[in-house]
Amino acid sequence: MKKIFFALLLILIVYSCKSKKNYPTKKSETHTVKVNTSTKPSEEATSIVKTAKKFNGTRYKYGGTTKRGMDCSGLVYTSFTDNDIAVPRTTKDLSSYGNWIDLKEVNVGDLVFFATKKNSRKVNHVGIVTNVRAGNVEFIHASTSKGVMISSLAERYWYFAFVQARRIL
Repeated sequence: MKKIFFALLLILIVYSCKSKKNYPTKKSETHTVKVNTSTKPSEEATSIVKTAKKFNGTRYKYGGTTKRGMDCSGLVYTSFTDNDIAVPRTTKDLSSYGNWIDLKEVNVGDLVFFATKKNSRKVNHVGIVTNVRAGNVEFIHASTSKGVMISSLAERYWYFAFVQARRIL
């Protein structure tokens, strides 16, 4: 009798925990990024992006520059250095290195900079452009939560955090 009582109680608890209402999931807003897609990337830029993609999935580590852990500027630094191109190590220094370019002119291998702190336009994050197509720019970067990954400027978060783009090559 006790076993039946506990079984019924367990079924009642499990059933009562089930959500009774289906809530619609909010779609992630996307934005169109106007870009010039007619320019082909250089071999150098393609090689840099290929190097950066080797680190895809690497965990985030502040100050890291290896497969064991990497931060956003470490990814840029390592990707360029492995291709014999000297660049500054920090995001702050990278944000004033090379030539400023309009987002419309961005191409594979260019750097994109972001301000991710609330109520601030001070650059604190960087990524390397991996793909440019009509309405979208994709970039590889080291996220503090998910490590090295590819994201899109069409995503609401990155669209509003974007500050500038720079060309080094």
